[in-house]
Amino acid sequence: MTNEKKRVYALYRVSTTGQVEKDDIPMQRQYCREFADAQGWEIVQEFSEKGVSGFKVSAKDRDAIQEIQKDAAIGKFDILLVFMFDRIGRREDETPFVVEWFVKNGIEVWSAHEGQQRFDNHVDKLMNYIRYWQASGESIKTSIRTKTRLGQIVQEGRFRGGSAPYGYRLEKQGRMNKKNHELYEIMVDEIEAGVVRKIFELYLNRGYGSLRICRYLEEHGIRNRKGNNWTNATVQHMLKNNAYTGVLKSGETVSEVFSDLQIIDEQTFSAAQELLSKRSSNHKERTVPLNTRGLTLLSGNIFCGHCGARLTLTTNGKKYIRKSDGEETVTPKTRYVCYNRTRHPHLCDGQTGYTSKKLDGMVEQIARHIFEQIKDCPGDELVEARYTKHLEECKASLVRANRELKENSDELAEYEAEVIKALRGTSKFSSDLLNKLHAEATERTKQAKKRVAHLETELASSEKRLGELRHEYSSLLSWADVFDISSIEAKKMILTHIIKAIRVKRDYELDIELHISCEQFWVANSEGSKSG
Repeated sequence: MTNEKKRVYALYRVSTTGQVEKDDIPMQRQYCREFADAQGWEIVQEFSEKGVSGFKVSAKDRDAIQEIQKDAAIGKFDILLVFMFDRIGRREDETPFVVEWFVKNGIEVWSAHEGQQRFDNHVDKLMNYIRYWQASGESIKTSIRTKTRLGQIVQEGRFRGGSAPYGYRLEKQGRMNKKNHELYEIMVDEIEAGVVRKIFELYLNRGYGSLRICRYLEEHGIRNRKGNNWTNATVQHMLKNNAYTGVLKSGETVSEVFSDLQIIDEQTFSAAQELLSKRSSNHKERTVPLNTRGLTLLSGNIFCGHCGARLTLTTNGKKYIRKSDGEETVTPKTRYVCYNRTRHPHLCDGQTGYTSKKLDGMVEQIARHIFEQIKDCPGDELVEARYTKHLEECKASLVRANRELKENSDELAEYEAEVIKALRGTSKFSSDLLNKLHAEATERTKQAKKRVAHLETELASSEKRLGELRHEYSSLLSWADVFDISSIEAKKMILTHIIKAIRVKRDYELDIELHISCEQFWVANSEGSKSG
């Protein structure tokens, strides 16, 4: 084969789409072809990998490497040529051994930029490993720098790149990068933002599921950004997208809330996440309806007071209503029935069923009574007076704890200074006594720091809870104003927000468990009415 040209397989690779757009592969191809011509070799096949990371993707998962190895094993070429050795890969625990495999199988490995990789002695092997150890390190450092910068970008309230979520648009505002290119800023698109708010309103206030929301949008002529109908998955994703609260995210970095980017407030978003969780089919304690269809109020959160089983809705016979003009209309007679009582009588000794109209009416009256009680007392009496005192006590405790921490820290510093004197032989304390005093001061300082941290956490939690209660009180007042004029589906969702569960026993004896915030407001008002 002395008179024959050596057969060459050339491998070109770029790890990002940006490198593809910059024509890095044509550059590598031209350089390798010129190098092969100068050596008198013949390139018989070329392989290009676009957007393949030599660090993140293993050689066994790269089709080009696998095909080249397969051909090497049967002697279809003599030389593997790359622009630089890191085009083969950047993994220190893998790539050196891939290169060595080719050489052991009679294939010369060349870089048009760095020459031949040989394995004639231990130094060659060591240099081979060091080369890919350095390449791996560079990939890690590049990744860290990229992640850090992207994190800084979102913390500054700037867009990190890609497509803007529905509800936002990208617009140039005159900011330039280092290469003097004008950058895009993310901004709220008010038209799309209105659709986002409508989706959350339908889900939270009317109890629409994602499929029903899609149908609503379609019926009202609202299309997605591409002009197509909405999909269930898209709506689900939007309901879970924390970006609508005005935060930007890059990896694990989450920015503070930027008010100019906020479409949905944090309380509304949290309520949607809670409802999504409760509506999950595998949620063991689900007390909200999976949907709000139908003409009954309580499906989802009504249970048998005797055995605890969920009551289900059934149609039991027909009820005929005769109109004055002689025509008849037929409406189904609906009842809530206990599953255990109808299917497993030995598990329940309660009543089999309850007329839905009567039971719904009773619960509606109770809801109206709750709303009347809450409306009769101003919010500052229900919320501020009840929780502001706790906040003030918490703040006072934190002041005392910080004072105690400073005293202990100062004392510890004095003992540490005395240790230096002891080393010089000028301390008035014996070493044993000094060690004892220093250890005790260290422990007191440690405990004081823990107490300060605990109180800071408690204060932050209490302030957050106070904000939530203010929001919930505002919601309760809003529901109180619209309950009687709301549709049946809206009433279902309002009852879901104030009532956690209803248990009914024989003769329609009710035990109603309220959500904690509603119970706090109602109980506080009831106590205030009694004391007045």
